[in-house]
Amino acid sequence: MNPDATGVDVVIDAVTAGFLIVGALMSLGAAIGLLRFPDLMSRMHAATKPQVLGLFLMLAAIGLQMRTWWVWPVLVVAWIFQLLTAPVSAHMVGRSAYRTKHGHREMLTKDELEAVVQRAAAGQEPGSER
Repeated sequence: MNPDATGVDVVIDAVTAGFLIVGALMSLGAAIGLLRFPDLMSRMHAATKPQVLGLFLMLAAIGLQMRTWWVWPVLVVAWIFQLLTAPVSAHMVGRSAYRTKHGHREMLTKDELEAVVQRAAAGQEPGSER
């Protein structure tokens, strides 16, 4: 710590430390969930939800610590790309696992995709009713 640090610097350093700790704990929770959860669907949830928030907190800590304005647009773009790609990729992996029977359907509380997959297997149009 700088001996001539102002009160604002101390507050920014404390907020940065808090963001780093919480972000690291969120990322650790995502990693533990990937290892401990029993099926693909819950592992995907553990990989995407806390990881996106953990990354946001880490990027915010970097932006606060850099104390320059030009780094914020780069960090925001990085977070937006992560926010857009992580849920979409998890959705696609989940649908492919469901269709290839790698998901545990008995662990689902509500199966909204079953009727759609059965209609597609029968060769019917997605919006048509019987």
